[in-house]
Amino acid sequence: MASLNVGNLGEYLREQRNAAQLSLRQLADAAGVSNPYLSQIERGLRKPSAEVLQQVAKALRISAETLYVRAGILDEREREELETRAVILADPSINERQKNVLLQIYDSFRRENGFVPETDGTDKADETPGADETPGADATPDALKADAAKDDNPHS
Repeated sequence: MASLNVGNLGEYLREQRNAAQLSLRQLADAAGVSNPYLSQIERGLRKPSAEVLQQVAKALRISAETLYVRAGILDEREREELETRAVILADPSINERQKNVLLQIYDSFRRENGFVPETDGTDKADETPGADETPGADATPDALKADAAKDDNPHS
């Protein structure tokens, strides 16, 4: 099964490289990997590490998570969750407090729909109730939104 994923990855990399109008040598140089190694990845003969995939993704200016899914390193649902979180955290139009509240709402909805969020040790939703200063994981989404609105209103 792994070779199918690697072949799929290789085909996808070749398509992305061609779309970027890069030669194999140009991409290998930009990614910091050898030309023969990249050729073997494209032909499905090698399964690259996550680090190599990240370097290739950066050189192609595409999502590393997409390559991780293609290589079988990351599940599609995990990729979608990571991308959603990354977009929220990267949004310059909302402050850190609002980002945290939005992520809590997102986790609340995922739990409600039967998806348990993966934790990296920083997820406050899995801490003991009352241990954090932000609304608890059991707060309703409406309560969380109301709390976020308070942060935007300097008169409250």
